[in-house]
Amino acid sequence: MGIPKITLYVDTVSPFAYIAYYILRHDPAFARVQVTFTPILLGGLMKVCNNTAPINIKKRLRWAKFFNVPMHGSMPTPFPQPTLNIMRALCAIRQMDKDDKRFLHVLDHLYTEFFVHRKETSKPDVLRESLETVLGTEETAKVLEVAATEGKKILAANTNEAFDSGAFGLPWMVCTNAAGEQEGFFGVDHLAQVANFLGLDIQRLQSGWKSVL
Repeated sequence: MGIPKITLYVDTVSPFAYIAYYILRHDPAFARVQVTFTPILLGGLMKVCNNTAPINIKKRLRWAKFFNVPMHGSMPTPFPQPTLNIMRALCAIRQMDKDDKRFLHVLDHLYTEFFVHRKETSKPDVLRESLETVLGTEETAKVLEVAATEGKKILAANTNEAFDSGAFGLPWMVCTNAAGEQEGFFGVDHLAQVANFLGLDIQRLQSGWKSVL
């Protein structure tokens, strides 16, 4: 029997991808699950799918409250914002490092800056400042250089991978249970199905799980 695994595809523009990311990072239900966070370009995915992102995102606050996810009561402005450079930078960090430690720290910070502090992280100067807060000036310069080359290629490949796995929006989760069976799930509202597929015990857990059972 193997270890349960989840690949969550993320883009910092999606509030629901942020909520799913935060839950998978912090909720004890997933403490023994091997989770991989893969950056993609949501706009690129939607274009390939010929899909349109929903405008009504009011439910984000309800889900954030259920699972104690930090989120400002108002959406960042303007919204949506282009995240091409952000996601390329995140891909660059993953390519440069042997593990995801810095990648996750940067992703944590970018999500907080955007959805909690409502900063316009799509602006080059704001993005650079955000990266420098976590990585420092010298490492940020290296990341941005790699982002323009390898990061560009990796982001395109990741987005195609998400599409090929069945993704049509975010959050999209590709899950593999202990028996090696694989299935894709879309949306925060399907986290209970994810837990059930992976054989996780969420019955005794408090917090937001009561809302999805």
